[in-house]
Amino acid sequence: MEDAGIWDRPEEAQKKMKLLASLKSDVEGYGKLVADRDDILAMIEMADEDPDPSYVPEVQEMFTAFKDEFESIRMRTLLSGEYDACNAIVTLHAGTGGTEAMDWTGMLYRMYTRWAEAHHFQIDVLDLLEGDEAGLKSVTFQVNGENAYGLLKSEHGVHRLVRISPFNANGKRQTSFAACEVMPDIEEDLDIEIDPKDIRIDTYRSSGAGGQHINKTSSAIRITHFPTGIVVTCQNERSQFQNKDKAFQELKIKLYMLKKEANAKTLDEIRGKVTEIAWGNQIRSYFLQPYQLIKDLRTNAEQPNAQKVLDGGIDPFINAYLKWIALGNTDRTDKTESR
Repeated sequence: MEDAGIWDRPEEAQKKMKLLASLKSDVEGYGKLVADRDDILAMIEMADEDPDPSYVPEVQEMFTAFKDEFESIRMRTLLSGEYDACNAIVTLHAGTGGTEAMDWTGMLYRMYTRWAEAHHFQIDVLDLLEGDEAGLKSVTFQVNGENAYGLLKSEHGVHRLVRISPFNANGKRQTSFAACEVMPDIEEDLDIEIDPKDIRIDTYRSSGAGGQHINKTSSAIRITHFPTGIVVTCQNERSQFQNKDKAFQELKIKLYMLKKEANAKTLDEIRGKVTEIAWGNQIRSYFLQPYQLIKDLRTNAEQPNAQKVLDGGIDPFINAYLKWIALGNTDRTDKTESR
């Protein structure tokens, strides 16, 4: 048999077991959905035979739970991309807006970590640069969990915040921007050759939380790849060697995806278009004043409960994006927006 020796290759065996577990989960999820449907129909029949108002809230609760589960399973069917099942590497950068933009970047980081926690995903911070007065200048973190990349790829782009600035003594409304880049964490050993002449490796002292080695040794690594302009950093690991290894892995992933898409002229077509972090390039706007509304400019999905979204409730936007992509869309449907 062709796969007779697969168990002699741990990486292949692990991938097969992961796929098997995923398929088993899908089958079990479908079985539960059928059982829940039958229970709802049985409850409705009981209510028809014995009209009792107390049945109504119970049936409504069962139906709401059924719809939520159905939507969750339906979303899984849309996660069929080559890298959708991978972990995700997310990078946030503060854009136009100074201290306000750095605070906004910190708010986005909190939003994504809250979302990850709610989905029982693990967060590993790879690099973090704190803001001068508040928030973050940039942060790179890895989200580990099934379909993490497939879900978070919807977040790639520029995010715009409109609010009364807490850093402005006059209480003026201010607009700030932050960019989010999402890449898959491809686990296999990639056959990518990197010419030492094409890169520069810088070491520097780590900053922020991360262990006793922080700020004591120059263990953080920054790799710049000249031909593509890609810059990767890592400071979370215990040693300079581990940070370098992780940074090279991230660089290889980005170069691999560029190579994989033979017809792509630039990296933009794979990781998403890299645009100026400023007005006119945002994918989503977050209005906190003078009214509360969060709107995605690609799908036109809206949520009036801004605080719920900022606390990690971004699933409606993710679901809308997956449906939108499944219909063959590739660009924003609404490029005009009131300032």
